[in-house]
Amino acid sequence: MSKELSPASAALQKYFGFHAFRPLQEEIVSDVLAGRDVLALLPTGGGKSLCFQLPALLLPGVTIVVSPLIALMKDQVDALTAAGVPATFLNSTLPAAEARLRLEGLQNGQYKLLYAAPERIFMPGFLENLALWNPSLWAIDEAHCISEWGHDFRTDYRQLATIRTTFPHLPILALTATATERVRDDIQTQLQMRNPKRYVASFNRPNLAYRVEPKRGAVGQLIDYIRQRRGDSGIVYCQTRKRTEELAEALTLNGVKAAAYHAGMSPQDRAAVQEKFLRDETPVMCATIAFGMGINKPNVRYVIHCDIPRNLEGYYQETGRAGRDGLPADCLLLYSAGDVIKSERLIDMRNEGNDSVRAKAQLRLMQDYAESTDCRRRTLLAYFGERVPEASCDNCDVCTDARETWDATLATQKFLSCVYRIREKSGFAMGASHISDVLVGSQNQRVKDLGHDLLTTHGVGSEMPKADWMVLSRELARRGLLLQDPDRFQTLTITPAGMSFLKERQSLHLTRPKSSREAGTNRRHADRFRDATRKHLAGSGSDAASSHQVGEAPTDQLMATGPGPTPEFDEQLFETLRGLRKQLADDRDVPAYIILSDVALRQIARRYPESDEALLQISGIGEKKLREFGPSLIQAVRDFLLTHPKRTFSETAFSPKRQPVKAGSLSGTVAESVALFRSGLSPERIAENRKLSPSTIFGHLAQAAQSGERLEAEHLFPAGLEGLVKDALLKHGAGNMAGLVESIGQGMDHGKLKLFLALKPGLVSSERRT
Repeated sequence: MSKELSPASAALQKYFGFHAFRPLQEEIVSDVLAGRDVLALLPTGGGKSLCFQLPALLLPGVTIVVSPLIALMKDQVDALTAAGVPATFLNSTLPAAEARLRLEGLQNGQYKLLYAAPERIFMPGFLENLALWNPSLWAIDEAHCISEWGHDFRTDYRQLATIRTTFPHLPILALTATATERVRDDIQTQLQMRNPKRYVASFNRPNLAYRVEPKRGAVGQLIDYIRQRRGDSGIVYCQTRKRTEELAEALTLNGVKAAAYHAGMSPQDRAAVQEKFLRDETPVMCATIAFGMGINKPNVRYVIHCDIPRNLEGYYQETGRAGRDGLPADCLLLYSAGDVIKSERLIDMRNEGNDSVRAKAQLRLMQDYAESTDCRRRTLLAYFGERVPEASCDNCDVCTDARETWDATLATQKFLSCVYRIREKSGFAMGASHISDVLVGSQNQRVKDLGHDLLTTHGVGSEMPKADWMVLSRELARRGLLLQDPDRFQTLTITPAGMSFLKERQSLHLTRPKSSREAGTNRRHADRFRDATRKHLAGSGSDAASSHQVGEAPTDQLMATGPGPTPEFDEQLFETLRGLRKQLADDRDVPAYIILSDVALRQIARRYPESDEALLQISGIGEKKLREFGPSLIQAVRDFLLTHPKRTFSETAFSPKRQPVKAGSLSGTVAESVALFRSGLSPERIAENRKLSPSTIFGHLAQAAQSGERLEAEHLFPAGLEGLVKDALLKHGAGNMAGLVESIGQGMDHGKLKLFLALKPGLVSSERRT
């Protein structure tokens, strides 16, 4: 007898075609339905929208979604309409007649969701009308915009502080993908949230590969990179409007379809360019940070930063626009220390006082990320307070590229000694640039005027160029041997740890950072950057400006085990389905992904569904999409099978990162579950992907643990469980699994118990001794 679904789970299947929640979604939805205020941090692509869309379907009246961008509103309303959810938006793009029709619909209770920008909400008379539409929930999307400590503060959002007093009984759900602890507190304060339940998902996006390359001619690097990824959709971020236009023009002249996007364009031009990008007609968007927030395009395969971003929060959010469908995507930063200097000058031009100090401190953290020889993912996640236990992520350039190490002991002694001698001579500290000048033996006027050409450390570092000494200075500051004072022109002083290093003659070995001189030799690692999961378009030697419909490369692979990329779906059928999807999208004047995701098409091309029941098992196909698109999809599969043999593929869902399992130690299906678990997926999510029960997945992990595989799985069980298990073992014995499960409770089942006992083998052995 099948278990009866909860109202939320039933709505999830009926409207959205999903058979299980993503991490934290179910808990957030449950609290919202119970009328609690909730602050939720979920990564881009982590399913934030469902956290208010599902409650909206189950609550009476209308849910008001506050969104900062018009593009997001239209995109989500189109997607909801396609799924059979009555939703609308109100913004300045609507003609007066259409706006009146939508207002009448709201008055008559025709919609379950209303999207609006803050400025619309606080127009005269809007809140009075809203009170008549039976509102049930406030959903504040991109909630970090309300905080002046956030990376994208917007004054319009500050007005939202009044909604609590205007509608005191309505729960507030605040959602964001990026917020430090300080920003989270500020969101809660500004919105006057009442004892909100906080949910913070992992910020890790394991399908994203992070890479930093020295900038050695951005235009040439971009052309080389994008040509190798013909057919892929990508975003190129630039610091200035002029730069976006220059790069878009250069790419176009070299056979790559590209367009520029920045705030200096008219709203009509921006909308037109964005629409072509969303519809895969223009694959590459060269843009300032004005582009991207709320863009729900799932098949962006790469994000490139041609200039250093202003801060890590912005960088995380911008790179997060890649790979929203969960398939592999690349995040490349072209870095030059000179760009940091340019950015500091821009900060000085745009900011005053404390704002300038804060902006430079955030920029310095971004520079640390770019120059660090530590794992990119660990550095990025540490900023958000998330600890990564693994030493290597196996999906960034630091972890995958061979790097030369060097003995930096003598160089460190020279630098610290020079800092000390300058302070001793002049009575004040100097910055890294001046110290580096002294080390290389510069005779510039500043060095002479201060008498630093007479120091014993003058010229002792002439074996290294100044740029390398500058890089070393930042590394020593990161390691706590130097202190950089942002309030005193970034001057450097030796810390107690630095003095100990000198006095105790400690040693230091560092990984040598990349330089533009060696960047060319690292080009061979480009394929590893793409996570070794995809191959280029067939016929990639043809002209870049071919007539191929731009979008995701048709030969993108789902991850497979074994040497080299192996197809996990029928590529010919996939291409047929892509053509059908485009036709259906064009007929409805929406982007292709509104109809179905590439993930759904891959599943169809793997399973060959020929019935309604089979189609309903495809991720993203709910009842409305089945009615509207099901006949066409089934007919396409049947027509294809008339001339092509049905092939057999494993039910392996995409895993963004595979950890090796010892050869021959586990069966294929158990090894598959272990690899997915090590990639960061929960057992429940693995079960969803593999179409197995969660108990089966827990059983697989138990087999792996029993065979000697090391699994970090203790976090799956609540504290205090060990005592309950001991008591149950004493009462029932190790052989009575049914009795143990019933006695323990705590949501325990056979699979979970097997895993817990495998992780704690001493429990069973001690029970036997008793």
